[in-house]
Amino acid sequence: MDTVEETRFEDRMSDSDALMWFIEHDPALRSTIVTLSLLDAAPDRERLLAKVDQATRVLPRLRQKVAVNPLSIAPPRWVVDPDFDLSFHVRFERLAEGSTLRDLLDFAQPLAMEGLDRDRPLWQMRVVEGLLAGRAALVMKLHHSLSDGVGLVQMLSSLVELERSGHEGPAELPDLPPFRVMSIAERMLDALGYERRKQVSRVRRAWSFVAEGLTEVVRDPLGGARGVLRAVASVGHLLRPVSSPLSPLMTKRSTRIRMDVTTIDFRELKQAARNAGGTINDAFVAAAAAGLRHYHEAHGATPSRLRMTMPINLRSEGEAGTGGNHFVPVRFEVPIGSPDPAHAMRTIGRLAREERDEPALPVVDELAALFTSFPAAVSASILGSMLKGVDFLTSNVRGPSFPLFLAGARIDQMIGFGPLTGAAANMTMLSYDGTCSVGISTDPAAIPDPDFFIECLVRGFGEVLRCDHAA
Repeated sequence: MDTVEETRFEDRMSDSDALMWFIEHDPALRSTIVTLSLLDAAPDRERLLAKVDQATRVLPRLRQKVAVNPLSIAPPRWVVDPDFDLSFHVRFERLAEGSTLRDLLDFAQPLAMEGLDRDRPLWQMRVVEGLLAGRAALVMKLHHSLSDGVGLVQMLSSLVELERSGHEGPAELPDLPPFRVMSIAERMLDALGYERRKQVSRVRRAWSFVAEGLTEVVRDPLGGARGVLRAVASVGHLLRPVSSPLSPLMTKRSTRIRMDVTTIDFRELKQAARNAGGTINDAFVAAAAAGLRHYHEAHGATPSRLRMTMPINLRSEGEAGTGGNHFVPVRFEVPIGSPDPAHAMRTIGRLAREERDEPALPVVDELAALFTSFPAAVSASILGSMLKGVDFLTSNVRGPSFPLFLAGARIDQMIGFGPLTGAAANMTMLSYDGTCSVGISTDPAAIPDPDFFIECLVRGFGEVLRCDHAA
């Protein structure tokens, strides 16, 4: 942790990143991530600012903004912000003395609802003091086009330390990334070059896919034909339109956000998953499904399935130090009717594996390129009709398994809140130092009784944690 591994970033957004950027034409589809780090004391301001300044030099994306050229054939570029001002991005706030976690969440909610300044680097930090017993918090907000959850954990590693004192000598800061305004001709050539390289890569992937398919057809004509049909069906599966949510309760949508949190012991969740022959993610999603079942039953509704979006991580071992987004969001229907948590975990695990094996996943960026070729309002309208038919989202991010420190303060808990992007609820589980914190974002228009909703989720997690059925 003392030496931050260099993280590689592309000079341009991928088509998937650009799509997240452009669909914000509809404010309900904003892709804003918020993390809360609860601290046992207020961090040292000078040390923190020095750490953040160092991070912006090690991770150049933190000093870059988005440059959009409406006439360009290529996705937006990341360029150095010549007016970068650290004081704009890192601010110090104080709540009323003795404020609680609920007060902190109420403070963070408006930040999550606000759009980021599109003329500056897409992140902000708030150091919040005044919590009970002299505690403090770091609230970090960033746009999803900067990074996925895995990349965010990598980025945070540039700020934290293994000991309270730090034991670091004077930092040898790298040079700032250069800033130069490209001419119109240079921008055109750069865009053409980028698109040429991208199209060559796509042709190679397509030829590899076709060659593999032809080989399979020669070896097994019937099986090869089935494979081609499955690939076509897979694309249709990813793009299929949905008219409305499956939940008869959580149907309304707004631009408001309510934030809550619940915690689970990592070892207990892991053991429950092992008892059912599943993974931690299977147990997490099964618990969320059980909570949603209780919530619907209490309101007199009994849907057998709800539509969920879940990110599939596409990072390979060689991409561990790669910034940006490397995931595919997949939508599928999750059964919520089973009262048997072991059965629910096995069923959800099987469905998740089927989604991970979809043939269309490797070409999702090409599908995103199709949408980014439309005007932003059109893309937002098409995708909005699809995303607002999602009932809930889940995301599982593995964080450090050992305690960390931030400018002299110990990080007691890390909580992540993913964007709603049109859904009624988002449950993001972030593990840290033996504890899983589930950040729960809900749309008050869809879930007007959030306290009861959280009670139902806690009940669902309790059922999964008590699971002792062997697979």
